[in-house]
Formats: sequence, C-alpha cells, structure tokens
Amino acid sequence: MHRLMKICHINHTDNYTGGARAAYRIHRALLEQGVASYMQVNQSSTGDWSVQLPDRSAISKLFNKVRPLVAELPNLFFTSSFPAPHSASYIKSDWPSWINSSGYEVVNLHWVYEMMSIEDIARIRKPLVWTIHDMWAFCGAEHYTEDLRWQTGYLDGNRPDYESGFDLNQWVWRRKAKAWKCPLHLVTPSRWLKRCVQESRLMETWPVTVIPNPIDTNFWKPVDRVMARSLYGIAPDVPLLLFGANGGGRIPNKGYDMLLSALGILRSEMPALELMVFGQRAPENPEDLGFPVHYTGHLHDDLSLRLVYGAADAMVVPSRIEAFGQTASEAHACGTPVIAFDTTGLPDIVDHQETGYLARRFETGDLARGVRWVLEERENSLRLQRNARAKAVRTFDYQVVSSQYLEVYERVLHEEHNRKYTVD
Repeated sequence: MHRLMKICHINHTDNYTGGARAAYRIHRALLEQGVASYMQVNQSSTGDWSVQLPDRSAISKLFNKVRPLVAELPNLFFTSSFPAPHSASYIKSDWPSWINSSGYEVVNLHWVYEMMSIEDIARIRKPLVWTIHDMWAFCGAEHYTEDLRWQTGYLDGNRPDYESGFDLNQWVWRRKAKAWKCPLHLVTPSRWLKRCVQESRLMETWPVTVIPNPIDTNFWKPVDRVMARSLYGIAPDVPLLLFGANGGGRIPNKGYDMLLSALGILRSEMPALELMVFGQRAPENPEDLGFPVHYTGHLHDDLSLRLVYGAADAMVVPSRIEAFGQTASEAHACGTPVIAFDTTGLPDIVDHQETGYLARRFETGDLARGVRWVLEERENSLRLQRNARAKAVRTFDYQVVSSQYLEVYERVLHEEHNRKYTVD
C-alpha cells in the first residue's frame, strides 16, 4: 500500500496532442486511485477541476501568448528537409521558482519544451520524474530523427547532408549537456524509447523505467459492431479497415505512403474491402484508393472515437516511428485487432498473430498480408478481438499503470531522502 503523496504533472496542454492526452491520462489514472494528483498547464480544454493554470500577471499572460513566436526565431536560420518539428527551448520562464515554492512532493514533467527553457529544467529542486513522449530529451532540437547524432554527440563532422545554415541541433544538444549535470529519473512508454535513452550520448547513465501509457478500460471497451456501423451508414457484413489520419496523410512519419502501397496490393486480392478514415474529412479531389472510403472528419470526443474503433474489423497503423502508439492501444481496448510494422513502440502493444499482425519492418507486401490475414480469418479474427481486449486490460488499465508510477515516485522520494541524509 503506497502512502498518500501529492503529485504535480507539468505539460503544455491537457488535450491538444497525443503526448498531452497521454499525460492527462496518467494524471487521471493516479487521481482515480485516490492519489492527490494535479496537472499544471499553459492551455486547458478539458474543463477538469484538477487541471490548473498558473495565476499570472497581465504582462506574464501577454508574454506567454507571444512566446511561441519568439521561440521559433532560431529556426529561421536553420534549414532541414527532414520533416520533424524542432524546438530550441531557450526562453527562460518562471516555472522553476513556482515549482520550487509549491507544496508538491514529486513533480512529473511531460511535454515541457514549450513551457520552459533547457536551463529552467536544471533549476528545479523538487524530486523530479520526466515522462518523455518522443526523442527530444536526448536529441538536439529535433523531436524525432533517423540519423544517429544523438548516439555519437552533435559534432562538427557528423551533420547530415539534409541540414544547412545554423546548426540548431548542435547548439541545443550542447546546452542540454551543459545544463543537465544531475540525472533525472526518466519514464518511457515503450521498450524502444528506453533503448534509445540508454544508447544516447546525453542520457546513457540516467535511470529509466518503461511504463506504458494508460487507458481507462472501463470507458474504452467494445461496442455493438452492427450498431456502430449503422451510425456511420456502413453495411454490417463488409470487411472494414480503419486508419487514423489526423495529419497522418501529411506527415511522412505516419507511413501513409506505405499504406497506399499495401492497398495497391489488396485491390486485386480483397475487392470487397472498405476503408474508414478518422481525423479528416474527404478531400476536394479524393484519390482513388480502389475501395469505398468512409471519412468521419475530426472527432471531437472520445465516445465518437470509441464507436469508430467498434465499427472496424481491424485497424492499420503503418507508422515509421511511434514512441508508443496510442491509437493502437485504444483500438485494442475496444477489442479491435491492429496491423502495424514491427518497429519502435508498436511491438509493445501488438502481439504478432495474437492481438493483430506485426509486418516486417517497412515491407508493404507483408503489411498487406497482415491485413488480409486478420480480415479473412473470421474465426481467427474473433480470437484476436478477445486477445486484444484482454491485453489492454492486463497491461494498459488505469490501475495497472498508476501502481507502476507510484513505485517510481516512491523510489525517487527514497533516493532524495538518502541524498539529503548523506549531505547533512
């Protein structure tokens, strides 16, 4: 039994991005287990009483509105053809003094690059846990990358050819190496991201624990498939494949191009297949994918998203890089098998031929084979549905994940106590 402790989660928002949704769910998982958990954000949309905005002066509020524009200034002198967001995080904030004077026992940082500078993080004196939701913490300014400077150090001679101008990534990485002398306890949502931390030049000695992103399995659960399809005007007996395209069609990292390649293979093999796409409306001139496509548009509430998962026979997540894969875990909680590539964080969610199909890394032929295998084996598909739901309850449920976080908090508090006792 863990003693009662007061926890504060720091994140830029509480609902706008996948990382924000993950941070908010971690907070809610703890709160629903009786932990005194709070969340401090710059922007809030949930209306949750336990999510709070700092009480700032009018001048401070005005500065925070223009802060994102000022934060982008170094990026103007830097050019990269690799489509990853870059954050310099150089603007000092009042967050360290606020955190240090607060009554929280443990502070859990999340997506903080928009809130404080690299140097600000080093100024925090409270016991800290940092849940990282992408690669930014141990890279330069980039949030994900395919080169290996993060392993070797950002040297003058190992800059990739697709970059030019000011070496933003080297500048940011060197500032991190200078400021972060005292390792923090990191949490990663996947084994892949933990391996990256341990292989990084910056954080190879930092303590790190893998804890998956949680999901409320009392809410995210199977619904009647016929009913869900009727709401979207889809026939009850057609094989239906789901894809989430909330920016996915525009972001190479999400693998939309590889999905198109796999669908090209399936056109002759599964002519009865239909597609369901959530996160975008039908474009003005939709491309011919060879199958009927049902666009849901952007879904503004979790209930609508749950119905979409419930309507589908399977979901495909063709991403090149996923720190975790939150849509895959949501689909599993709703009893929907997932087809994905065997890469990055997705193998932590999908068990090959048990809860879905893990295709060989970036082999679109095998991705198509996985879709066909899941959808054609109807009896097998029912087994996958049961296994997917059981995996979500066993691994991602609020109670399961919150207990793992509490163990990390206790460990950090114990280490802090021993450090102070030794110093005194």
